[in-house]
Amino acid sequence: MLNTRSDAEPYLIERNPGYFEYQLPISVKAVIAWGNRLPLLKNERDEWELPGGKLELGETPARTLAREIREELGWDTSVTDPYHAWVYRIRPDRHVFVLTYLARYDGDTPPAYSHEHKELVLVHPADVDALTMPQDYKTAIHQAVDRGHFA
Repeated sequence: MLNTRSDAEPYLIERNPGYFEYQLPISVKAVIAWGNRLPLLKNERDEWELPGGKLELGETPARTLAREIREELGWDTSVTDPYHAWVYRIRPDRHVFVLTYLARYDGDTPPAYSHEHKELVLVHPADVDALTMPQDYKTAIHQAVDRGHFA
């Protein structure tokens, strides 16, 4: 059995006596450019989030992301390189490592969201600051704009 630092910090696992390190789920997300808009999904916490999901055993992050986008939006996208990473503190006892990629969809089919989410919107990147979503998602979207991703 793994020793944790405390019940309040189950993500900190003791590796050597007195030495604790993160043990976190890994989530890969995408800022997808579809023309000058991007899809966002509403989760069970009523927050808007980027498409993507948890890294599964045996999958590369890019393959996980392509699969998740196909499942969540019905799109086959081209995924490029990761460019923004952060630890999301969902609640005090639940943290997730988030790795954000750029992706592009060049098709004509509008996205269709899966049962995993409550709602889907297509927004202009400039409008994300007014939405209820973690600040680091907003930062990732602004960085994508700065990189010319929506040009």
